Amino acid sequence: MAESGLAAGYQRSSPWPVFLALGLVLSEVGVFLAGVLLPVAVGGLLLLEVCIIGIFRESGYARTLSRPALGIGSLFTTAGLVLLAATTYWVRGVTVLAAGVLAVIGAIVCWLYETRRL
Repeated sequence: MAESGLAAGYQRSSPWPVFLALGLVLSEVGVFLAGVLLPVAVGGLLLLEVCIIGIFRESGYARTLSRPALGIGSLFTTAGLVLLAATTYWVRGVTVLAAGVLAVIGAIVCWLYETRRL
């Protein structure tokens, strides 16, 4: 009798969902305790961004790290600017903006590394 089940076709599981959830939790805890844990919120959002980039890379939607990092960093930067300009949630706006800018810087560093200029 043949073995049944979905697990027979998979070689390994992806670690990204666990870190994605951890990034969400850290970012919300950092925003909730705004003054003291603001760097934790930025770190949680960076972890979230890295997980999204890793999922794109693992699933084959991206061949490099620099392009999805630039796209996600630009998206987060724009969202942070909108939050700062249009709402009174300055803490959330600052954290999203900072994480977006750091992701764009990371995308530039990845591009320099991928093109062997670094």
